[in-house]
Amino acid sequence: MVQAPPHLTTQELANLAVNLIRQAGCEYGDIRLCKYRNQRLSARDRSLKNLADNDSSGFGVRVLLDGAWGFAASHRKTAEEVTRIVNLAVEIAKGSRLSQQEPVRLVPVDAYQDQYITPIGIDPFTISIGEKAELLLEINDRLLSYGDQGIKKAASFLSFSQENKVFASTEGSLIDQTFYRSYGGFGCTAIANGDAQERSYERPPLNIGYEHINPDDLLANVERVATEAIAKVQAPQWDLDKKTTLILKPTNLFLTIHESVGHPTELDRVYGYESNFAGTSFATTDKWQNLQYAAPWVNFVADRTQNKGRSTLAYDDEGVPAQKWYVVKDGILNDYLTDRETAYRLGRGSSNGSAFADSWSSVPMVRIPNLGLEPGKPGGSNTASLAEMIAETEEGILIDGIGSFSIDQQRRNFQFGGDAFWKVEKGKIVGMLKNVTYHSMTTDFWNQVDAIGDESELQQCGTNMCGKGEPMQIAQMTHACVPVRVRDIHVGRAK
Repeated sequence: MVQAPPHLTTQELANLAVNLIRQAGCEYGDIRLCKYRNQRLSARDRSLKNLADNDSSGFGVRVLLDGAWGFAASHRKTAEEVTRIVNLAVEIAKGSRLSQQEPVRLVPVDAYQDQYITPIGIDPFTISIGEKAELLLEINDRLLSYGDQGIKKAASFLSFSQENKVFASTEGSLIDQTFYRSYGGFGCTAIANGDAQERSYERPPLNIGYEHINPDDLLANVERVATEAIAKVQAPQWDLDKKTTLILKPTNLFLTIHESVGHPTELDRVYGYESNFAGTSFATTDKWQNLQYAAPWVNFVADRTQNKGRSTLAYDDEGVPAQKWYVVKDGILNDYLTDRETAYRLGRGSSNGSAFADSWSSVPMVRIPNLGLEPGKPGGSNTASLAEMIAETEEGILIDGIGSFSIDQQRRNFQFGGDAFWKVEKGKIVGMLKNVTYHSMTTDFWNQVDAIGDESELQQCGTNMCGKGEPMQIAQMTHACVPVRVRDIHVGRAK
């Protein structure tokens, strides 16, 4: 067994791991040395409910030996521990090989020596806890000022993270990346006539500094959110079970994209490597480049380079450069989300860089990148503004924000709710509704899109809480999109 040298720098630890992996005869190996800081504040009514400011640091080593993976991790960043963990990962790979039927093969990747830092204006960790708490409490206080009209609960939050990863591999890469993420929002609950209804607003989760929080914007939306919550609790309940037209704002549509386009095109799900959390996929490789996934004017673009995107980076967790590609092009299933292993099985020459691990102690897996709906083409016959969609609709429902959702194991059949609903009649909004859900099959839904907003209405919506795997990992991504109109969708009442 190789003996450990004395204390080393991060780069020296990375080089040590790579050299040990090579000496062990592995065909491939990498190390990720990571540091994370996560801060979250939340307020309920007129008091601060929660304050968490956590640090985590450690490293993970992955080796490929005789076609089998081995992985081990530790929180102790010392030369002795790196040596121990490399040896342990090698032993695990030897054990894995005993039960493995087919050897793992990887597509090639070039070696890179590079650095990347998320462009930010204000480091969120330089803003005092007191200033952040005062903002949350002011938001809640303004919401609760509508108490005599029915607002009985208020909640607000701010969330920030800083993530540093140093990646080194036997391919010759040494990559140092730092990401900053900011997120904030609020909501309130109105109570009347034995019913309670919520309404919310957020600054979407993006890779950006504290400037994204924009207190003026948050405070400017308090009155609207409160009055809409009051109107919602007084609104008639949707009691029909019928097909109608839906007009979906980006704040609602992004989750439908996430669940019905993002997850089904993760290639590890397609191959059955991953089946947790409604986990396989109907979009099997026999449908690749021939499945009519959506209407011909519908395009979905994956983009790891997107400005401020929640999964924007320079390289994924296998050292593959960030890329942009069509997942659905002109309505046809065009490509998948791959790592180096699944790309090889698909017969591709390279990965599109979708590998991600949420911690130094996690194994990289295929994760959804920034995945968005391309805006309608200027002057296109199916391009329309939100106002035009409403004006051209005889009967329908306008939906904003997200609510409950469910989707089956192969991502075919789904149900989504929302945060706010308005009834549309003869080209006009005639009032709010409540307790609405819509139901459809994935390909039916996307093929029934008949109008798409243009680039002027593009919004960067997304999630910071995408769960996958066992043990579960959390990933984050942006789903930039525009309003759409979808015809003949089954709408029912939320129970």
